[in-house]
Amino acid sequence: MEFEFKGNRLKFDKELSNLDKLVLKFVKVLDAQHVDYVIISGYIAILFGRSRNTEDVDLFVEEMPKEQFILLWNALGEAGFECINAGAAESAYEEYLKDQLAIRFAVLGTIEPNFELKFPKTKYNRYSLKNKLFVELNGEELRTSELELQIAFKLYLGADKDLEDARHLYKVFKEHLNIGLMQAHIQALGVAKQAERILWKDKYQS
Repeated sequence: MEFEFKGNRLKFDKELSNLDKLVLKFVKVLDAQHVDYVIISGYIAILFGRSRNTEDVDLFVEEMPKEQFILLWNALGEAGFECINAGAAESAYEEYLKDQLAIRFAVLGTIEPNFELKFPKTKYNRYSLKNKLFVELNGEELRTSELELQIAFKLYLGADKDLEDARHLYKVFKEHLNIGLMQAHIQALGVAKQAERILWKDKYQS
């Protein structure tokens, strides 16, 4: 894959997987409802070429009043998605999102893959939503977490799949990354040793 960077925008083409197509369909509903969002976690590595499975696609969405959320709920239903952990828009909003819990949407009649939506609750959540990477994939747009933060946060999570995600993103994008910014995130999250082991060693930079 060849990537074209311009500021906080990245453009590339690839053969779309079924998951890619589903993600694009889902975020089109968010865009149509004027809901700001950012995709985080494992799907980002998959989007950029890592070969692994995932059961969910994680997103932060901007906090919104209940009336706007009900419109989003209805629009997702019309697009063929259903919430799999709450039965009504009101309970999803009051008992999940407002309590900083995630709600999950999947294609009607399925449970995986699903889209996990949360309101941002920490400074890094809010940072992710504010400092997005705008990705143009085969002419269609989606928004992901800043790569520098994504790599650092994957090191922080620390599971084998997360470390491999971090390594993959670093290897793919190391010529385009703001290393100073990434190191600042690494220091803030306390994962300098993990970065040394996973990212900086010569055998991982070839």
